[in-house]
Amino acid sequence: MFRFRSPAMMSYAQKLMLLASVPLIAAVAAIAVLVGLQSRALAEREIKALETQLLEAKKAELRNYVTQARNGFYFIYGSAAPDDDEAKARVAQILAAMIYGEDGQFFVYDYDGNAIVSPRETGRIGQNFNGETDPEGTPVVDRLIEIARSGAGYHTYLWPKPSTGELAQKITYVTSFPSWQWAVGTGVFIDDVLATVATARADVEARVQRTFLYIGAITLSALLVVFATGMGINLRERRLADAKLKKLTQRVFDAQEEERGRVARELHDGISQILVGVRYALDNARRRLDRGDANANEPLANGIASLAQAIAEVRRISRDLRPGVLDDLGLGPALKTLAEEFEQRTGIAVSYSTVVFRNRLDNDAKIALYRIAQEALTNVERHSGATEVSVDLRGHKNGATLRISDNGRGFDPRERTLGLGLRNMQERMEQLGGNLHLRPVLGKGLRIEATAPLTHMLPPDPGGTDTRKAAA
Repeated sequence: MFRFRSPAMMSYAQKLMLLASVPLIAAVAAIAVLVGLQSRALAEREIKALETQLLEAKKAELRNYVTQARNGFYFIYGSAAPDDDEAKARVAQILAAMIYGEDGQFFVYDYDGNAIVSPRETGRIGQNFNGETDPEGTPVVDRLIEIARSGAGYHTYLWPKPSTGELAQKITYVTSFPSWQWAVGTGVFIDDVLATVATARADVEARVQRTFLYIGAITLSALLVVFATGMGINLRERRLADAKLKKLTQRVFDAQEEERGRVARELHDGISQILVGVRYALDNARRRLDRGDANANEPLANGIASLAQAIAEVRRISRDLRPGVLDDLGLGPALKTLAEEFEQRTGIAVSYSTVVFRNRLDNDAKIALYRIAQEALTNVERHSGATEVSVDLRGHKNGATLRISDNGRGFDPRERTLGLGLRNMQERMEQLGGNLHLRPVLGKGLRIEATAPLTHMLPPDPGGTDTRKAAA
């Protein structure tokens, strides 16, 4: 049994051990606390920076959406009188058609609080919402109108998501049409940003707690080893935390920049040029009307046709961002629609075939295979020089396989570094636990095979519509 001995009764060696051990234990404890605090502080700063960057990116995206939308029909608003009901109806119709993603929409309130446009919440149209607040008591419509009266700005509040009905935090950018006394804007839910930040904080806290456990366990076994090993573990954990946060931030920025670049190219190459043509057509019609030319209807008709083409282009871009048919009817009909639109747009003949299989793909697999098909067809259009493409989707005992073949130039994957698009395909299949194979076609061309494993196949809903149609 251990008995405490007073310092006067201890040997010299015991006194030296005590003298060395007590400061060492205190130093280890102090270092552990200091490292934990510094790790939390450093991680919190980086998480705050990440949160700020993500929110600023979403704000800039909202501002661009509103600016692009306003530029799209400013020729109507700019030449309309304050009481031009026909012009107001045209602008409201255009805004109502501008929906994006699962929850994205444009809204319009007049300065009296009456809802004029709300395509995803049609029950609000025509009603007055003065004094409306969110569940936390934050003013909503009154504040949006106040911001619009002052020019433009952002507002954050809780709002139910149209796709699920669940409350989530939303950032809205609103601007004004002062002559019509309209507040026009759009918003985006930031629950994904909040979830990312919460996950990062929980991960940091878990790592800090593990670090304390490491230090405590090693301290009990050997004080000297704890001092050396504990500091090494702490430094390593901090480096890992820094590297992971930087990698996450970089991946978020890369994904954002890639998507922004794609949408910007779509808008510049398609909608912007069409709208310029509309402007010239309307200018031409105005000049002819000023001269009393009886043929003024011809450029006006051309402008209207070009405007319809711009609306169709906006809808196409929206479908590319998130095709509704993928959620409503499944992967098979979505791929068929994608193939038909590709053939119509490029003139490249596309043959599509599928075999109905009893099980359904889960949402992750459907999205991955659809994006792979999109990327593959884009590569065919840009690089292959092909005249024929075949798309085949079928289920089997090992899962589901998507095959895309073309008769273009092709290449040998073993002799060439994969580009960004093909690497993205490969990463999507790796996340599913599936396989992606690139094989040269005999003669010429390339075949891409993407296989989703059986673990991503779900049984059909008994008695539901999924038992009567292919949900792939």
